[in-house]
Amino acid sequence: MKLKQLQEAALAATKRAREIAEKASGESRDMTETERSEYSTEMQKGRDLLKQIKAAKADQAVLDDADALAKEIGPAASDDLAATGPEGTGTVRDRVKSLGLQIVESAEFKAAMAPYKGGHVPERSRFQSDPIPVKSLVKSLFTGGSDTSAGTFVVNEQTGIVEMLGRKELKIRDLVSVRTTGSDTVEYVQQTSHTNAAATVAEATSSAAPTAPGTAGALVLPAGGGYKPEGAWAFERKTATVRTIAEWVPATKRALADVGQLEGLINDELRSDIAEAEEAQILNGNGTGENLTGIANWSGLQTQAFSTDLFQSVRKGITKARTIGRVAPNGVVMSPADVEKIDLAQDGELRYRGAGPFAMGPRTLWGIPVVESESQPDGTALLGDFTKAVLWDREQTTVTMTDSHADFFIRNMVAILAEERIAFAVTRPTAFVKVATA
Repeated sequence: MKLKQLQEAALAATKRAREIAEKASGESRDMTETERSEYSTEMQKGRDLLKQIKAAKADQAVLDDADALAKEIGPAASDDLAATGPEGTGTVRDRVKSLGLQIVESAEFKAAMAPYKGGHVPERSRFQSDPIPVKSLVKSLFTGGSDTSAGTFVVNEQTGIVEMLGRKELKIRDLVSVRTTGSDTVEYVQQTSHTNAAATVAEATSSAAPTAPGTAGALVLPAGGGYKPEGAWAFERKTATVRTIAEWVPATKRALADVGQLEGLINDELRSDIAEAEEAQILNGNGTGENLTGIANWSGLQTQAFSTDLFQSVRKGITKARTIGRVAPNGVVMSPADVEKIDLAQDGELRYRGAGPFAMGPRTLWGIPVVESESQPDGTALLGDFTKAVLWDREQTTVTMTDSHADFFIRNMVAILAEERIAFAVTRPTAFVKVATA
């Protein structure tokens, strides 16, 4: 198919596809399955024809170079090349003609033909000439691997694949309690002590009133008065301050305009960076400056020293969470290296203690879900009731763009900023136990 025919066919295919889409849009509806199939078929046909058009244009460019070369060689060669068909079908034949012209006009050929009058060599005669030097019609060999030869006509295929470095899996936000707030500070009340004085009480046998306070300042209750015991609770008001986690990157307006997917890619990466920083703060924030105080650094947390092996250490930590923290632990966070120890642990007969390599479903330890997190340091597990850690969202992660930074306006650059504002608190520190696993 000629170049013009290819172009006409490609335009017709894209026109049919556009008409299908415009029909559905004009009727304010989605395309039907049949229309989607026809649309996809026509678009694919247009793409295939586009590839053929590019190849045909590349071939035409090679022919144009050959024609220009022939004109430099001389009128005779140029005339021969000009006699080729419209699609360049005579290229090889014309080359041979031009090569023959060089031979018959050479002095060596004329000297060999001199003995034969009329230019006819009799049959069975031995004909030989001196070596005839031939000037090549092609200055260099066309090679596909060179950027200065045929390789210039090879167009790279753009796959649209952008492979990033990868991200750690984030799980801690799903464990803790998440709420929202409309303020810069969040207040909550925490119980600091609890005296349980509940007891059985006998029926009153005396109507005597309490006497005046004794030396301790409390009323003296008469025997047999049937008085109920008084309990004692104490509370304290706590405050959590909203903090900002942010990151920005510079970009040129030209880059954002020329690469359609770049802005979305930057936004996604910035959001992921914020999420990674948030998880690190929830677990291990040191509370200094603008840092949150993470669970591991919260005052009042329980600890469990290493005992025999990882399994016994965690089990003793569970006991502390239940008897002192008064909670039923709902998770134990471990580093990948510590989780690997659990999976590979074997008994004396080399049988896996756990479900082994063909296990399906969630991993548990002493009935408690094991949460594998790269944010948790090796050698320490954090177990407890994670609903006793609360994250307040003041502003969820947003991405904004502006040229109002330094001299970005006059340099056609923009700053792309991602940030979130959160507050965090552990409302019952004894609900968590830091367990040494090594």
